[in-house]
Amino acid sequence: MVKLIKMIGLPLLALAGIGSFSAIALAAEQEHATLIREESLYTSAGANAQKVAQVSRGSALTILERSQADGQPWMKISMAADQQAQVSKEVTGWIPSKTVITASTANGDEVVFGQAVDSERQAEERGGRKGAAEDALRLYARVAELFPGSPLAGEAMWRAADIRWQLAKTDFVRSGKPLDDKYLKEVVAKFPQSKQAELATYDLLDNQLCPEWRGMPECPIKESALYEQYAHEHPQSPKAAEALYNAAWRQAALTDIYRINNEKAKSDAARKKGVALAQEVQGQQQDVDWKARATDLIYKLEQKIPIYGAGVVEAGETK
Repeated sequence: MVKLIKMIGLPLLALAGIGSFSAIALAAEQEHATLIREESLYTSAGANAQKVAQVSRGSALTILERSQADGQPWMKISMAADQQAQVSKEVTGWIPSKTVITASTANGDEVVFGQAVDSERQAEERGGRKGAAEDALRLYARVAELFPGSPLAGEAMWRAADIRWQLAKTDFVRSGKPLDDKYLKEVVAKFPQSKQAELATYDLLDNQLCPEWRGMPECPIKESALYEQYAHEHPQSPKAAEALYNAAWRQAALTDIYRINNEKAKSDAARKKGVALAQEVQGQQQDVDWKARATDLIYKLEQKIPIYGAGVVEAGETK
């Protein structure tokens, strides 16, 4: 009776605080999940219910309730707004459970990662599934979020960040929107000294490149130095040979820029530097493709074959 009287005498604010605490605790206990196949979202459990939305692969879901309908398990889920999934506001509804993966699903990290790989391959194929790149981005991100202790977490986080970066670069070409480097920096911070961190650091170089050269030497000088520095600071990176080649190619371009400007001494110095950098690529025996491209570049430099200017631009450059 004393306890009851004390409870009745509690200020309303304190009682409200107890309710808020319970709500927070409940939210913390809610299970998170994702989908490995696009599903319809229904107003209630059962395929005969009204459809309210489509839930994309890799969507971030919160499980609110479980039930049975049509002889199979269903889940009531909440889905937050997701620009990639084209969901403009939080929605709630029911989906069949069979394509839902949670942190407790056996081998769930491999299942989601495998679907992410499949989606990424779809994005690369001609006539592949529309929106597959965005699906892969979300799926990789879910692996890192749902299974942070998985051996696949670092690779998944890197791939999600890289796909986001490549899509942003495409948007930059079309709209000039600045590139958001937050996700790549998270990979570097969370997995330092890893292969994934080295790959993310290489992507980040894009933000330091010039939008256009306009035939001036300043930009290729700067970019060559950036790529050379990366290669020497990350000699074990899968991108080390590519970085050295990019540094060498920019020196080769400088050779032509200085020649066009009648600056023979600078042109000769750039040619010598380009050959030296390309020879470093040749020394990286494990990368046959870049070694062969470096040999091709050395030949052109030694034979004084132009690679930049007067309509001649090679190596996939658009400067």
